[in-house]
Amino acid sequence: MSMVDEPLYPIAVLIDELKNEDIQLRLNSIRRLSTIARALGEERTRKELIPFLSENNDDDDEVLLAMAEELGVFIPYVGGEEHANVLLTPLETLCTVEETCVRDKAVESLCRIGSQMRESDLVDSFIPLVKRLAAGEWFTARVSACGLFHIAYPSAPDMLKTELRSMYSQLCQDDMPMVRRAAATNLGKFAATVEAAHLKTDIMSMFEDLTQDDQDSVRLLAVESCAALGKLLEPQDCVAHILPVIVNFSQDKSWRVRYMVANQLYELCEAVGPEPTRTDLVPAYVRLLRDNEAEVRIAAAGKVTKFCRILDPELAIQHILPCVKELSSDSSQHVRSALASVIMGMAPVLGKDATIEQLLPIFLSLLKDEFPDVRLNIISKLDQVNQVIGIDLLSQSLLPAIVELAEDRHWRVRLAIIEYIPLLASQLGVGFFDDKLGALCMQWLQDKVYSIREAAANNLKRLAEEFGPEWAMQHIVPQVLDMVTNPHYLYRMTVLQAISLLAPVMGSDITCSKLLPVIVNATKDRVPNIKFNVAKVLQSMIPIVDQSVVEKTIRPSLVELSEDPDVDVRFFANQALQSIDNVMMSS
Repeated sequence: MSMVDEPLYPIAVLIDELKNEDIQLRLNSIRRLSTIARALGEERTRKELIPFLSENNDDDDEVLLAMAEELGVFIPYVGGEEHANVLLTPLETLCTVEETCVRDKAVESLCRIGSQMRESDLVDSFIPLVKRLAAGEWFTARVSACGLFHIAYPSAPDMLKTELRSMYSQLCQDDMPMVRRAAATNLGKFAATVEAAHLKTDIMSMFEDLTQDDQDSVRLLAVESCAALGKLLEPQDCVAHILPVIVNFSQDKSWRVRYMVANQLYELCEAVGPEPTRTDLVPAYVRLLRDNEAEVRIAAAGKVTKFCRILDPELAIQHILPCVKELSSDSSQHVRSALASVIMGMAPVLGKDATIEQLLPIFLSLLKDEFPDVRLNIISKLDQVNQVIGIDLLSQSLLPAIVELAEDRHWRVRLAIIEYIPLLASQLGVGFFDDKLGALCMQWLQDKVYSIREAAANNLKRLAEEFGPEWAMQHIVPQVLDMVTNPHYLYRMTVLQAISLLAPVMGSDITCSKLLPVIVNATKDRVPNIKFNVAKVLQSMIPIVDQSVVEKTIRPSLVELSEDPDVDVRFFANQALQSIDNVMMSS
């Protein structure tokens, strides 16, 4: 039965499925709404489908969530933006349900629809909807209303704008904390649409109400509005209205509020200008760095580099560095970890002398930290310090620590060091690298952890690319080939992997003369896992070597492997032979 022949069919099926007890059927039906709307056509969608959805009182949140999402992209199916207002009714109902994620999705869809509606429709349909929700008896409606004001406000006439501002002010003083939280969350968005004249009066009075709220969950959301409002106000107004609030918040009795301040403070520095930053915000930040709650110190430590970038280097050295020294030996490993992840970025800000005198000892103490994450975070950002202090000093002071970490008992730390080696190699140069780090790179090929061995093989390839095939021929290839007789098959596998990665870098001649004989020899290995990996390596060498070598050396080895008793060895050998045939045919 085709949908075109029977226009009643889709809506009937939809109704049946939406009333079905099986939730999956109901969900599938909702997810196919756009298909059903296309089959019905725009007019019938407006007159039958949307009213039906408005009356649909499904009690399952998953179905309602899917419906809220679908309706957000439904404007094309109801006849374009001139008919967009028909979608408001079902979404208004969804804005009042109890489940938060359904309400949030309905508000998101309403915002999307509202931003595409004509101005006259906004005034006639959208603004009345916002007013109804804002005056709703049940708190869920009022919570949803807060997220819609920034869409409704710009197109409202002056009289309505005054009314909307007054309604938002009432929501900021609502009896229910959930409503005040929603008002605090959306204040920045709403403020961005309000005229400058009302910003200083109406919006700031709402902001002050929220900052003095007795619930810390409301106050901490007001902190988020500080940065948004700070960007909208002139610097002098920002200093008069926002700065005192932030300074108070940095001493708030609730650690959650102080945590939010620690996260947001650096954004405010740009809004208030250099002088108030120096006199008010630096002391507030220092307090947060020395807060008695570890979570606040973590947030403050994580922003230390961003904060220092805004300050003069002298100020940072005078006020922030003493705190950084204290944090580097903090009792909480998470604080030290947060500091280690950003402290390297301070080097370019403070300059060479201060980095050598003040920061380098802190780096070294963090590199020896007992907690692996702290060491990892320092290692991964070493290049930022190198740019400031130069490689000679870096190698003298940090290289012993790096060599020590290369044998760290935590494999993730060893892995981070390996990944950092090619960068270190390019910065140190060949001579220095050979003396200090060459032996380490070979040692990792025999690590107990597979991820380390794999990374070590990749590392050799990257070093060969960095220093060139001649260097690799002298310093890498002989040591790798010596390991092919290792009694443990897993280490022999690593050698095969290293050879397959090195072959493309070394080029055809070295591959044929040095690498290929070793691989061919490995076809006689007693372990099937080695043999089928040999087949894979031989396949990877086909494009690198000449056709004559393929026929003379590679094909006979693969033919021998294709007759092996082990099924996997035969499979990979045949796959490689197939690959040779394909190359022959294409050439």
